[in-house]
Amino acid sequence: MPRRGATSDSTGSDVMAALDSSILLAFLKADGEPVSGDRLAKELGVSRVAIWSRMERLRADGFTFKASTRKGYELKSVPREINAALLDAHLRRLKVSPAVELLAEVDSTNSEAERRLAVGQEAPFAVLARSQRAGRGRLGRKWHSTQAGNLYLSLAFRPFIPPERLKPFTLWMGLALCAHVEKSLGLKLGLKWPNDLQSPDGRKVAGMLTEARLDADSVRELVFGLGLNFTGQPKDFPAEIRATAGSFEAALGEPIDINREAAAVIAALFQAWEQFEEGTWSRSFRKLWQHHDVLAGKSVRVGLRGDPIAGIVDGIDEEGSLILRTGGGRKTIVSSGEVTLRKP
Repeated sequence: MPRRGATSDSTGSDVMAALDSSILLAFLKADGEPVSGDRLAKELGVSRVAIWSRMERLRADGFTFKASTRKGYELKSVPREINAALLDAHLRRLKVSPAVELLAEVDSTNSEAERRLAVGQEAPFAVLARSQRAGRGRLGRKWHSTQAGNLYLSLAFRPFIPPERLKPFTLWMGLALCAHVEKSLGLKLGLKWPNDLQSPDGRKVAGMLTEARLDADSVRELVFGLGLNFTGQPKDFPAEIRATAGSFEAALGEPIDINREAAAVIAALFQAWEQFEEGTWSRSFRKLWQHHDVLAGKSVRVGLRGDPIAGIVDGIDEEGSLILRTGGGRKTIVSSGEVTLRKP
């Protein structure tokens, strides 16, 4: 399988892709200061002409460099969509070790991850795409995923853990993502049980989908899918979701560095997985839930199979199931379902 950062719409060989990533990593480390082409050539073991040639190719991909006399080059702007070399440079800077591959287009990143697990690709790994033809959410719903500036991502694992341990997994990954976004961007997201992330104005900015293959006594393969809207204003979304969909940039009112944030999200999610695997996640689970829960005290209706259940949300239990206070003050535990708010 390709190394981290390789793409199906490759700009050359793996060697050239690695060189592009190394050039961009040098600019990231320079933090806006000029980078000497001669120094780059010596450090990377290639000719000055090779550096110039790759920078010209990066310009064609949407990067802007400014030449400074006797100082070198400054990186002035980067593409407004996920770029394989730049993403890889950010991942290297964050010391993310699992393989991460960017595809131009795929049916579904979850489906692609499942196919790779089936043929034996070493896990953990991540697959992301600039767009999906058949992105999917819970209950067979379609996830709108044609905008190249957003994150369509799946992480794949072979955990071999008891199935019962998996129950709070999706909630934990969502809460870890919320915590990361608040720390990184100052944007407090809300988590709507069981799998939606909302901006402060209540618009859905992300959805999660966990799929697993089980043996009799263990989870053999696990795929965590995330569709996250970095970009897009309400007018940019299809009519059927225009009133409810949102994005980070719309919530913040300013553009973000898409490649940097994509790499940071991937790093945060892999770290969250390590905490889940080790069992240390439970130390902060309830505190994070109380901070990001958007349903606490709300009157809701939960339906999936059979008659819907109505009640007042009273938090979650240790396994991530929803606690409802129903008629007469009775407590009802709901482990799965679709939640809708009831009108007062």
